[in-house]
Amino acid sequence: MSPRRRVLLVGALALLGGYWLPGLGKQLLGQLWWRAQAFCDLQTIGAVCEPARPLVPVLPGLIELLVLLAGVFAVWGAARWCLRPVRDLADPIADLGPQNLGHRIRRGGRDELARLARAIDDMMDRVTAGYEGQRRFAANASHELRTPLAVQRTLIEVGMAQSLTAEQLDLLTAQLLATNERNERLIEGLLALSESDQGLRSSTPQRLDEIVTTVLAAYADRAAEAGVTVESRLAPRVVPGERVLLERLVGNLVENGIKYNRPGGRLTVAVDGDPALTVLNTGQTVPGEAVAGLFEPFRRLARDRTNQGGGAGLGLAIARSITQAHDGIIAARPGEDGGLRVDVQLPAVR
Repeated sequence: MSPRRRVLLVGALALLGGYWLPGLGKQLLGQLWWRAQAFCDLQTIGAVCEPARPLVPVLPGLIELLVLLAGVFAVWGAARWCLRPVRDLADPIADLGPQNLGHRIRRGGRDELARLARAIDDMMDRVTAGYEGQRRFAANASHELRTPLAVQRTLIEVGMAQSLTAEQLDLLTAQLLATNERNERLIEGLLALSESDQGLRSSTPQRLDEIVTTVLAAYADRAAEAGVTVESRLAPRVVPGERVLLERLVGNLVENGIKYNRPGGRLTVAVDGDPALTVLNTGQTVPGEAVAGLFEPFRRLARDRTNQGGGAGLGLAIARSITQAHDGIIAARPGEDGGLRVDVQLPAVR
């Protein structure tokens, strides 16, 4: 029986008992008084019945006490009966934990406890997804850090194993410097991701179009070297947030748009009302089912970790974290001419 029906049944019985027990007590008291008086009349006709006198003040109090005790035990038993489904649900909930993330209650029915069990199961699904995401993040971060460190160690061992010519020494030094720069970018990306996950320290009105203009000017030389034409359509737009994080958001999207573009390709950046920011490039074709995974840390379209183009695989993950910190929404979809289109919705200044 569902908890609602149990409570309704107990309430109905309590109402009936409250209506019926007082009358029963009066009838019982009257019967006892009549029997006592009749007994006295049979013993002493015309005389005063002495045994009936002490019976008069004692019986009402005794009956009320018995009714009260019966009511207390009845309420206690009814409460235990009503709460029994909750106690039965406590044991499956006690089995949930980090060591058993796959356990689910899976209670059937449509009553309140079934809805509570389904809500707990849904919550455990989200907790499991977050826990698994953190575990994958730690594993991928350790892999990303271990790979360049192994490359550095190999290069150093090669340099120490034999005497190098000046040309070989310059090549070795350049390779060590490139590997070290990759480590710096990776650590900087991890710090930026951690910082943006903590939320905003302050929020002030920011001109998004001016921020985009500054970022595009900083990446102009890199776009020219890659042979990418940059087009911008910037309308005045004010959003609340932190300028440093917004610059990082725009910078990551522009850098990805240049890095994963093709020679002679195009990068279009637009600032408008809805969405607030749009970045579109004309790179390789992106499968629709792979778009959502690109926002995960260390997730790249190319599965080969060694072919990274100097990136750490954190650009879109950081962009998503910064957007969420600004109460915004970031979404991506394949571009019509290849590449990726990223739309960022940000709240306007009230």
